[in-house]
Formats: sequence, structure tokens, C-alpha cells
Amino acid sequence: MTKPKVLISDKMDPNAARIFEERGCDVDVKTGMTKEELIACIGEYDGLAIRSATKVTQDVLDAATNLKVIGRAGIGVDNVDIPYASGKGVVVMNTPFGNSITTAEHAIAMLMALARQIPEANARTQAGEWPKNDFMGVEVTGKTLGLIGAGNIGGIVASRALGLKMKVVAYDPFLTEERAIEMGVEKVDLSELEKRADFITLHTPLTDETRNILSRERLERTKKGVRIINCARGGLIDEIALKDLLESGHVAGAALDVFESEPPAKDHPLFGTKNFICTPHLGASTTEAQVNVALQVAEQLADYLVNGGVTNALNVPSLSAEEAPKLKPYMALAEKLGSMVGQLATGNLSQISIERSGTAAELNGKPIEAAVLAGLMKNYSQSVNMVNAPFLAKERGMDVRSIRHEGEGFYHTLLRVTVGTSQGDRSVAGTLFGNENPRLVSIFGIGIEAELAGHMLYIVNEDVPGFIGRVGTLMGEAGINIGTFHLGRREAGGEAVLLLSVDQAIPADVIDRACKLEGVKTVKALSF
Repeated sequence: MTKPKVLISDKMDPNAARIFEERGCDVDVKTGMTKEELIACIGEYDGLAIRSATKVTQDVLDAATNLKVIGRAGIGVDNVDIPYASGKGVVVMNTPFGNSITTAEHAIAMLMALARQIPEANARTQAGEWPKNDFMGVEVTGKTLGLIGAGNIGGIVASRALGLKMKVVAYDPFLTEERAIEMGVEKVDLSELEKRADFITLHTPLTDETRNILSRERLERTKKGVRIINCARGGLIDEIALKDLLESGHVAGAALDVFESEPPAKDHPLFGTKNFICTPHLGASTTEAQVNVALQVAEQLADYLVNGGVTNALNVPSLSAEEAPKLKPYMALAEKLGSMVGQLATGNLSQISIERSGTAAELNGKPIEAAVLAGLMKNYSQSVNMVNAPFLAKERGMDVRSIRHEGEGFYHTLLRVTVGTSQGDRSVAGTLFGNENPRLVSIFGIGIEAELAGHMLYIVNEDVPGFIGRVGTLMGEAGINIGTFHLGRREAGGEAVLLLSVDQAIPADVIDRACKLEGVKTVKALSF
């Protein structure tokens, strides 16, 4: 039997190659190749092990005619075209936990450097000065650390900060009260964190939801004298606003390991700003971390190529060949319901219940559960999928319950997804038409039948004459074509739901105008 062949195209700990060989793979190490050189040779390999230097673009994937799996030694996979790889049937894996401690420790180091102004004091001392009276630092003992993101790395930072006798408040939509108690932190909303934190550190991925999470408006609402650390992802902070607030003195100090654009321009506005320190994306740069991620990526790729095991995959669910065709439409329905309830539910999500009735109850519930969680959590992380969603939910202390009801009800098959939020339970339900076409049949207890696809507008309103016409007029005046129109209500004259599909994304000003229509209670743009 021919051994799988693996290419290591970036510098990596030499033990990675040894692991591949020990586990039954042939391995070549070719680092520093140009794109053209990679394209010329990639066709002969089954696996590709990379770090951040190799760019796996569409051209590379088109040439990779035998490639089955890509493994990134590290967390970020911005250098891999994941959607195109998925279309090519290539599994993409990363090693999300190999550098967690290293990144957390770097955040703590930056915090201490800010507190005691170490970089500037060092530079001036080595320049021959003795500026003993120019640097008045602050103690961290007794100060409040605001944690934005309480996942794996955020949890490690919290434990280190507690060891420094700091108080820790944490904001994370998926952090439960039970998990917060276990971590020794206080769960708060973002506005409360802004008011109380003496130091703020970010540990969240960059998504549409988190981009500029520390915007100018939020930065201006922070406690005067706050110090801010970002060792997560560039783009989480408005860098121009940060410079202005550093210069005004509202922000006492900032430490960035990451920038919105990397490497940043030599004339970046923050460079040279007083009380600003930075490092060139060193969060994962320790000997131990680089060894860990190299060994992990080798183990994962070898396991997949030799045994078919899937670990930390970003684009493939764990399904057997026999289960996949039967489960596919149910997983599509599950993901859409999860996405919908995630977009509609507000407040911290503490509990999620997934109920299966009829035919759905007879199937493997784990992939369906994973699909619901993937749809739900994609609103917060672009890298989440049916493989890593259950782990991310567990890591954040979410209480996930899977309930199976024997026998059929009104529908031959039914999935119901209910989330517990700080505003109460929110539930949506769906079925399959013709055993393959997902359909919504209920929103928050109101019966309504609709296909979930593309751009949609969700409105809760009072059931009064003329409302439908007003919505249609609004859409027409905005030049937005309505594809389908779906209605439901609790009772005549009571609360009603309108769900319509449109041919384009709905601009914010149209949403604002819809909110002002007579009788409107809630308006939300949805996307599937």
C-alpha cells in the first residue's frame, strides 16, 4: 500500500517530520518556496503542513490534484482559502490550543509593561539617562481587569490575573454564570465592563460582530485612565480613536501585539504616541508553543491520512459515509434554525435545547446538535463549524440539551431549537418538505411557514389593518424587491410576525424607517 505523502512548506520544529514518518507517512520539507514553485510540486502530495508564510490560494488548490488535508500549525488560517478548499474536498485543520498559554502570558506581560512603563524607561536608561522621577507606574494588585472574550485564552489570562490579586470582570455572550463562578470572574455586560475596568484585554476572534468592538464611542465610555491590551486580532479596536484618546489622556496606555493591517505602515498613526507600546505579533512566539503546534499538526494530519480521524477541522463534520446522505437535509435544517435563533435572540445565551420528533428522532442526534450550534455560533465566530461548535459551547459553559420525542406529531419530522436568554426562552421550529427541503414552521410560538434563505426581514408588529401595505410601500420606495411574504399571528388583533425575503441586503436606513412604522415592536435583518 502506498504511503500518504506530506509536504512541510514552512519552518517547523524538526520533530514534526519525525512524527509523520513514525505514523506511516512519507514527508518532504521544502521551506521558502515561491508561489510558482509550490504550484509546480503540490500535485504530488496528499497533505500540506503550513504555518503563516505559505499562502494556499485558489491557484495552489487547483494545482493540488491529490491534496486531501491542510494543517495549520497555529490558530489563524487567514492564509488558506477555506471555502475554495471545501469545494475541492480538502479538509482544513488548525491547532487552536497549542499556543494558548503563550498568548495569554504575552497579554499579561504587556499588561505589566504598561503598568510600569517598562519599554520607555528601558530606552531612556540605555540612552544614558537616569529618569527615575519621570516614571510613576501603577500597581495591578486590587485593580479590575476587564476581559472581552472568556474562551480558552481568556480563561488562562483570568487565572493569571487572579494570581496577581486583580479583580476580573468578563464579557462573553456564551459565558454562563456557572462557568464564571468556576473561573472566579464576575460576568458583566460590555457597558458595565467599560465603566469598571482599570485594564481591558481582548481575547475574541475578528468577526462582523466583534469588528471595532472597542469603537470610538465605546472607548470614550471607558473609565478615565484605562489601559488597553490586544493580543488577539487586529481590527477589534478603532486604532485612530485609540490614538486620539491616548493623546487626550483618557486612555492612560495601550499595548498592541496585533494591528488591523499587518505589517502596519511605517507611518502608522499610533507609532510614537506617548504611552503606547507594541510588538510584532509575538503572541505565539515561544519555543514551547512552536514545538507544541508543530507536533500537534503532524499528529492530526497523519491520523487523518492514515486512519481517517478528524481533529480540529474547520470545514468538515464528523460523519460516517453511511450516515452522511440521510443526515444532510436534517443538518441543513438544524443549521438554519440555529442561525435564526442566534440572530433573533438577545442577551447572554445560557442554555440551548434541541428537540427532535418523528423521523428526526430516529437519526444520530450528535451531527444535528453540532449543526444547530454551528449555525448559532457563526454569528460570533467565522471559524466555527459542526466539528468545533460543540467544544466551543462546552468551553463557554453553555448548557446544551438534546431531547428526543418518540412518535410523530402534527409533522412527520420536527426540529425545535430553544435558547434560554436573560430575556427568557426563545424558540424556533422547522420541518422538511419532501424529506429534503428545510422549512420554518414556528417563531417564538407563532406559526409561520417559510423557507430560510438569502436576505430576509423579520418584523414583530401589532395585527392591524394596512400594516402589510405600509411595509410593501417602504420596500418599494427603497428599491428593494420582495421575493416572498410570510405572515403569522397569535390571535386576531394581537401580536403578529412578518417574515419576507428580499433580493439584496437591507440598508441600515431602511431598517430604521421600518422601526418607525406604526405598530412595530421589533425589526431585524436576517441572513442565511
